[in-house]
Amino acid sequence: MELNDSFKSGFVALVGRTNVGKSTLLNKLMGRKMAIMSDKPQTTRNKILCVLTRPDSQIIFLDTPGIHKPKHKLGERLVQVALKTLNEVDLILFLVEANQPPGPGDRFVAERFTGLKTPVILVINKIDLVLKEDLIPLLEQYSKLYDFTEIVPVSALSGENLPRLLEVITGNLREGPKYYPEDMLTDRPEAFIMAELIREKVLLLTSQEIPHSVAVVIEELERRPNEVVAVRAVIYTERDSQKGIMIGKKGQMLKQIGQLAREDIENLLGSKIYLELWVKVKSDWRNKEAQIKQFGYREEF
Repeated sequence: MELNDSFKSGFVALVGRTNVGKSTLLNKLMGRKMAIMSDKPQTTRNKILCVLTRPDSQIIFLDTPGIHKPKHKLGERLVQVALKTLNEVDLILFLVEANQPPGPGDRFVAERFTGLKTPVILVINKIDLVLKEDLIPLLEQYSKLYDFTEIVPVSALSGENLPRLLEVITGNLREGPKYYPEDMLTDRPEAFIMAELIREKVLLLTSQEIPHSVAVVIEELERRPNEVVAVRAVIYTERDSQKGIMIGKKGQMLKQIGQLAREDIENLLGSKIYLELWVKVKSDWRNKEAQIKQFGYREEF
């Protein structure tokens, strides 16, 4: 591990309710798409490690699943992953929304900080949706929930005040080593990112229960001599009716999912992609521990 007197490093967790913009913020800070985004809650299912190396620091971000009241075993796993992270990092970013006061979910998350020695920075996201004077009473309300190390209002969407947030993050990290190579961006393999990009398109194009009942598994990845990468992926749903909707009339829904996903995967790899998608049914998989593990939803740090 590389170490010098002025270099700072550390692990930083992004936590908060579902759909407060954690993945959007992570992507903006990283300067590229690392985590999938959707307006549907519980989009992030795995803890994703992303490495931001700067001349004076290396910040290792952990994007965690949104903390919510679970309705099935998968939901329980997601909340466990998020809460476990609080004790494993050097700094916590607690994301909330500027356009609404603290709710039960925010209070629940804030209560989890009690007894922690880890510094917690309150990040008030979506300030582009409110007037600046409306932030003052909001700051007062959140200040009553916990003794935050600092409070930083930002807009993950527009990038407003993100340089200040990076200053605050670096200022709260200790001198330390460069844990990862400079060119490393994430600990996740390409197949994981590909599967997530496909799932993002399902979230985008489908509605009701379907987005939450879907898991994507990359079953085959082959780099061919003509520089084309062949990808075979399976989209799993819980019911035959969901499978029919996913495929669509004359296969149009599946075709649209594939077209959009292929564009993002080509941007990720810098190569032409041949993407083959299949849809299969695994009944009630979100309540089956073995199936949850098989689909790659892990708990470990």
